[in-house]
Amino acid sequence: MRPLEGVAFALDFLAENVSPQIAWDDRRKMMAETREFISKGRLDALTDGVFAFAMTLLVVNLDLPQDFHPSSAAELISALLGLGGTLIAYVVSFLVLASFWLARARTREEPESASGAYAWSLLFHLFFVTLLPFSMIVAGRYNLAPAICVYGANMVLLASTAIVITLVIEHDTGRRLVPSGRLEYGLLIASAILSMAIGFFSPDNAMYAYFLNFASPLVRRWTDRV
Repeated sequence: MRPLEGVAFALDFLAENVSPQIAWDDRRKMMAETREFISKGRLDALTDGVFAFAMTLLVVNLDLPQDFHPSSAAELISALLGLGGTLIAYVVSFLVLASFWLARARTREEPESASGAYAWSLLFHLFFVTLLPFSMIVAGRYNLAPAICVYGANMVLLASTAIVITLVIEHDTGRRLVPSGRLEYGLLIASAILSMAIGFFSPDNAMYAYFLNFASPLVRRWTDRV
């Protein structure tokens, strides 16, 4: 083969094989950029910040009255024991937020770019995250059915928006999330509804219904076997 013929052959090969691949890669990048509603990195940073702030606010609600001045150790211990309802609400709320954050941090199938549906579903989810410290203090301070319902509704909406996020991720990536976490979110919704029902009969014991979520690993194993 002559040198000029070799150069021509190489150019023809590049035009037929490499150039289409480059063009396809460019088209994919352009499509991804078109679908991107907002920077995924900025959404992740916002999510971490909101979770960190909400989890910090939870413990701020564990306080004694400013005008409380105990005159003895027994009086102080009695006041601390009086925070039992708020403490239970704090433990439940912290564990729920921690589990939501861990689930997001461990998800490997998230889209590379943030579509409008993904961004808005995540923002709605964060809205209910920011409400949790308020609903926690309501349920902790007032052992009444409406207070339990406020907290329970917050939990239901928190889990529901998390389910929506998983569905949006599957739609945007075209892949099924394994695990999706929807079983755990469904168990949280069920325990919240049970807690609200118990609140109408025994508000003091309503918060204990959320400890059913500790059974989620056992439920997951059982469903995997089935």
